[in-house]
Amino acid sequence: MSPKLASNTRLSKRENHIPSKAQHRASGPVHRRSVLFKSNARRARAAWGALPKCALEILRKLSETHSLEVAAGELLFLDNRWYVTNAGLLHIARRNQCAGIRTVAEKGLSDPATSRWVFRATVFKSPRSKGFVGYGDANPSNVSPLVRGAEMRVAETRAVNRALRKAYGIGLCSVEELGSFSALPKPPAVPLQVNGHHGSNGSSNGQPRLRDQLCLLIRQHNLDPTLVKAYAADFCGTETLREASRDLVESFITQLATSAKKDRDALVCKLNSYAKSVEAKP
Repeated sequence: MSPKLASNTRLSKRENHIPSKAQHRASGPVHRRSVLFKSNARRARAAWGALPKCALEILRKLSETHSLEVAAGELLFLDNRWYVTNAGLLHIARRNQCAGIRTVAEKGLSDPATSRWVFRATVFKSPRSKGFVGYGDANPSNVSPLVRGAEMRVAETRAVNRALRKAYGIGLCSVEELGSFSALPKPPAVPLQVNGHHGSNGSSNGQPRLRDQLCLLIRQHNLDPTLVKAYAADFCGTETLREASRDLVESFITQLATSAKKDRDALVCKLNSYAKSVEAKP
């Protein structure tokens, strides 16, 4: 074999190992989806503990198909089921270049005097779309005490969520639509024990986790999570929130909800007073 031919042969072998541009383009999204799923799984375990295999499989599909992020508050895991949030649905709409959303209060079905509201939402996927319609209702009996008095906004959000789920084929229920989650059952008076320790704010016998209630409250009122935790620890008289009993955490959530509803600006000022103590911690 001549030197020139040998050189060409070696080059041909190297070329066989060089991925084409098409392969690079194809592997890019796959890699990003894989990274997103791993990040979501890590965040989910940190927030809700060990997850069943079936829950992880569903999380993988949600990550790969809709690019939803746990860290961004677009997914919640409650009572062993995944729920999408309004933020997640809006993310899907933006990514798919939604043309617009129109909402209208159904006056014939609404009764402002009793805080009963019914909204119709229409999602237009494109300028020529005829629209996907969804309805949402809210009244004092099917909303959380945390958002009592905001039934009109809750009804509109529920309508938008249902319309978005129809438009983009999201079979996952949204957390804002849950009447059972909106009216959270009262947790047991005796602090729960997990691994033999008092003071856990986890869940038992299907009871919602206090952490989930607190996260929902923080998201609804756009509060700083770090400052809320510092306020909670001070309120409970413990070094960290994890060390507080369930009764104290429940009392804090009630206090925080009342303050946010009564005067959010005053609550934000209160939270800002903990900024220096948070910065001082290593």
